[in-house]
Parts: sequence; C-alpha cells; structure tokens
Amino acid sequence: MPLKPQKRTGLVFFPAFDWAISPCHPEREERLLYTQDQVFEEGLLDFDNIREYKPGIATAEDINRAHICVPDAGSVVTESHLISAGGAITAAEKVLSGEVDNAFALVRPPGHHAMLVVHGARGFCNVNIEAIMIEYIRHHYGPKRIAVVDTDCHHGDGTQDIYWNDPDTLCISIHQDGRTLYPGTGFRDEFGGPNALGATVNIPLPPQTSDVGFLMVLDRVILPILDAFKPDLIVNSAGQDNHYTDPITNMRFSAQGYALLNERLAPDICVLEGGYSIEKALPYVNVGIILAMAGLDYSHVREPDYDPLSLRQSPDITRAIEEEARAVMGLWRERHEMKRRVVGANRYMKRKKFIYYDTDGISERQEETVRVCDDCGGLVMIESVADTGNSVFAVILPGRCCPECRNDGELFFERTNRGKHIRVYFQDRERGVFLVK
Repeated sequence: MPLKPQKRTGLVFFPAFDWAISPCHPEREERLLYTQDQVFEEGLLDFDNIREYKPGIATAEDINRAHICVPDAGSVVTESHLISAGGAITAAEKVLSGEVDNAFALVRPPGHHAMLVVHGARGFCNVNIEAIMIEYIRHHYGPKRIAVVDTDCHHGDGTQDIYWNDPDTLCISIHQDGRTLYPGTGFRDEFGGPNALGATVNIPLPPQTSDVGFLMVLDRVILPILDAFKPDLIVNSAGQDNHYTDPITNMRFSAQGYALLNERLAPDICVLEGGYSIEKALPYVNVGIILAMAGLDYSHVREPDYDPLSLRQSPDITRAIEEEARAVMGLWRERHEMKRRVVGANRYMKRKKFIYYDTDGISERQEETVRVCDDCGGLVMIESVADTGNSVFAVILPGRCCPECRNDGELFFERTNRGKHIRVYFQDRERGVFLVK
C-alpha cells in the first residue's frame, strides 16, 4: 500500500561507461550498473507513476553560468561530465514542465566538490552538477529560491563555495565531521557571506551516527529551516556514502534511513553524488529513495546483512548530535543580527582561501572580495593563482543584481586589463552573460 498519495517520479540514468579515474577506483561505472539491475529486478519501471528519461547534454554555456573554468570549460570536462550535468538538467525540466512531480538523476561523474573557480578535479569532481542545473533553471524559468540539502557523507564544499554569497540559495550540508574526513571543512561557523548569512548551514555529525541521528537532525534542524526559507524547489544532493558498509567513510546510515529521510524531506529533484559500497548499499539505497519519492511502500527494502542492533547509536553520540542541533539552530536564529556585527562599516569584505585539487594535485590561492549590499547578494571579485602558472581575475554579478552592484561590476571588468592574469572573466548570473578577455 502507498505510504501517501502516489507521485509521478522521473528517473534519469547515466552510468558513464567511458569515464573512471582508474579501473579499480571507487568512483566507477559499476556504482550505477548494480542500481539499474536492482531497479529492473524490483520491477520499478512497471509502476505507472515511475518514468525513465534519457539524459540530455549540457553545453559550455551551461557550465559558464555556474563556474569560472581555467582556462575554459572545454579544458576541464569530458563528454561524460556534459551528459551527467545534462541528466540533472533533464530531471529539472521534467519537474518544472509538470510532466512529473519529482525526479532522480542517477548520474555520474559527481560534482559537489567542484567550486566556483575550477583549475582541475578535486574529490572526484570536475564541475558541479547541481549548480549547473540550478543556474539552468534560473536562466530558463526565472528567479527562484532554491534549497540544496546535501546528504553526502563528505561536506558539500563546492556547492557552498558557489553559493556562499547568494541569499536565494540555501545550502544545507549534513556530513561526517570534517575533523575526521575529507575535505576537512563544513563546520557550523561556515555560515555564508556578508550578504547571505544563514543561507549556508553546516551540520557536522560524529562518526558512527546511525538512522536515529540523521533523522533527528532532519526533524530538528533541516525541516524547520526549510519551512522558514520557503524555497520554490528543494534539491537533494544525494550522496549515499553515509551507509554503514561504505569503504571510505565511518557512518551507520541504512537504506531504510535514506528512504525515510527522502519521504520527510520531499525533494523536488535528487541528484546522485557519492556512495562507494557498490554491491552492498547502492542498489538498496537507490531503490528505497525511488520508492519514497514515488509515494510507494519501501518497508521491504533491506540490505542482506542489515542488523539494527549492530548499528545502534551510542548515548554519547546521541547527546553530541543533540548539542550540535541546538547550536546550529541557535546560530541560525541570530542570522539577522549577525550582519551588523560581522560587517560593521565595511563597504567591501575579503576572504582568502587555499584550495587543493587532490585528484589532479593542483594548489590554488584565492582572494575573494564581495561588495556589502542590502539589496542583493553583492558584486563578487576573485583573484585566483594556481601552481600550474594560471592566474585569473573574475568579476561576478549575482542573480537579482541591484543597479549599484551592476554598475560597479561592469566598470571593474571594463577597466581591468589582463596584465599579470592570463584571463579576465565576467559572469553575469542575472542575465546569463559570460565574457572573457
């Protein structure tokens, strides 16, 4: 029997047969092949309300709405990346056209570690699939408030970086504590830029967190913040490496837990991210999520070795999670008062970052300057230098850009000569303009 009224759910598969970091790397095509087999074995495509769609192909123009790729988009992606991003775009189009109620893009390569500026690959990610999809949505369907809930075990640092200064994009990441896992970030004080405080929310969880802990944080933190933000769309950046069998993480989430989370979260669009227990987890987790999204009974979905007693969360972990949830909510409730304290009388604010591209072995130093603004996310300027010898400068106008930020940004781009930089970029997210000199 359905758990709730059935929904029309779209599925987009792209296993990327011709792309892998290495033949035995955890991020390889088998991640989705076992899921496809399980979907067929369970007969999910026989349900009238579950429909499969072919992925589209994203373009360089789509990538340039979300990224500053050095030296250009074509140099950092393969055809598989374009189809992966195109699959997410296809899922979004089917939802926004009303053809389905929600959709799940089961695609790879993943993307949530790819940041605003891209010099290479990091965390198995070249470009950010969700961000490319979000900017496509806004370009083709108009301004929207969008919430990204990242349930990957690793902090969604790339998505956070792209939307750090965007008050219309709520980025919530629930992940294993960065002191114990790559990329070593995602702490609660990472809270957004001066014009978007509170639009970035991080919830680090201790190793060995089980279903109880994840669902507690969903109910006590994520859902209340979503209710207050009132997004037009909810996107689940659906990493599945919190599973108790995952070989590169230390959590205890189960297929039932993932299904329950998605039933309560009710995302409009899911996009697959991590998850490297190829046989023991992914087929069951993905089937559970699909059934939950479609409003169908998922109570029978169990891993063959599932043992709830062995996965029980300790009282100490429960207390730590309760304390973290209270602290995150306390910080979030103060978000409107924080700007005065954080910004003061500054007209522009800067932050410096060191970024390591672990997949490609590239180091980058970056300085970001944002114009303090009460009317939009603020003009952003980035100077980026990598040890490859590439040095770039970028001027970025936000969505719903105010006249003052637009005027300043256009002047900065006009007056900035290449000089020491190999390229100077101009990205206008509101108008979809991308220029390079």
